[in-house]
Amino acid sequence: MSLGQGARLAIQALYFTVIARSLGVQSYGAFVGAAALVGVFCPFASAGRGNILVQNVARDRSSFPRMWGAALLTSISCGMSLIGLVTVVSFYVLPTSIPTLLVISVAFSDMIGMTLITIAGQAFQSFEQMNIMAMLNVLVSAARLIAILFLSYCFHTPSPLQWGYAYLCSTACVSLAACLLVCIKLDWPLFALPHSWREIRQGLYFSFGLSAQTIYNDIDKTMLARLSSLSATGIYGAAYRIMDVSFAPVSALLYAAYPNFFRKGAKGVTSSLSYAKPLLIRSIAYAVAVAVAILLGAGLVPHVLGEQYRDTAEALRWLAVIPILKAIHYFLSDSLSGAGHQGLRSAIQVAVAIFNVLINLWLIPRYSWRGAAWSSIASDALLALSISVCAVSLKRLERIAALEQIEIHPA
Repeated sequence: MSLGQGARLAIQALYFTVIARSLGVQSYGAFVGAAALVGVFCPFASAGRGNILVQNVARDRSSFPRMWGAALLTSISCGMSLIGLVTVVSFYVLPTSIPTLLVISVAFSDMIGMTLITIAGQAFQSFEQMNIMAMLNVLVSAARLIAILFLSYCFHTPSPLQWGYAYLCSTACVSLAACLLVCIKLDWPLFALPHSWREIRQGLYFSFGLSAQTIYNDIDKTMLARLSSLSATGIYGAAYRIMDVSFAPVSALLYAAYPNFFRKGAKGVTSSLSYAKPLLIRSIAYAVAVAVAILLGAGLVPHVLGEQYRDTAEALRWLAVIPILKAIHYFLSDSLSGAGHQGLRSAIQVAVAIFNVLINLWLIPRYSWRGAAWSSIASDALLALSISVCAVSLKRLERIAALEQIEIHPA
């Protein structure tokens, strides 16, 4: 997984550099604003079926055909419905300078194409075939790199809409290949809608949690496009993109560990937290090193992306602490999910998402992208603190319950 993320990291760095320079800060800001809005709705396209697939197949591999079929059926039907909704919402949320067709192209790409790719990856993840999951991640980045290089060759300065079409085509090709690969390598789907209310409810917990995660990670970019300017959106979006790329090795570790959280969590949150502890320590050490590297090397950004991204260097320095906070709350959050506390995790994430939107409404009109950066730091810090308090509290409650059982039934 780390090798795959490393290859993806190199491709993404080149892809991001080409797209940022080709589109320019304003056009890149328009694309980022549209993609961030679509991202809020994307988790509902699958209704959490990918996470349910990993959870159930990690514990019982014979359930795969039904889980795979339900995930495909749910993703396509829900995704098509949500494309219309996000298009309507875009009229009220995004500035008129962002074309509606760009929103629709990104919506089809991310809500249908990327959702299917993600679920295909989760199918291999549930069988712990991380090499194929990593290959799919690399394939997505490679396809987008080829698309932007072709577009830049045909049009020296492509428009956001032209990139939207290329983005959709590249994603569609990879999603078709990913689904076929799952059917050939693992099993063909058994199409059936989820029939258990518990399964549906759990899937919705995952959807709300992932949507809330998208809100406190990305809604600030949509709000910047509306409340500030596309230039500010491009500056901040570029900085955040670099932060996401720097977090790739930790993401690889999270992907590889995810099925084990459900196996360990079957024994309770104490077991899943014990599993998370050594992974968390290593990830924090890496995140601290990344923060130092960003603080020292942020000044190189304008030399790579162009002079119009000069302010991105300052944005990067503000965001340097984000990987440390993310490492803390991601591993502790997966510990809660693995132990069956996804509902609690989602509730905390939704609360933080609401906090993020409210503080953005206050900060962005006054401080533009700096306000977005400050709200991101505050939101990730609040999430890390809240998840930590809940994890420690649940562990303590489990310990008390275990001691009571020993007193009632002494050996």
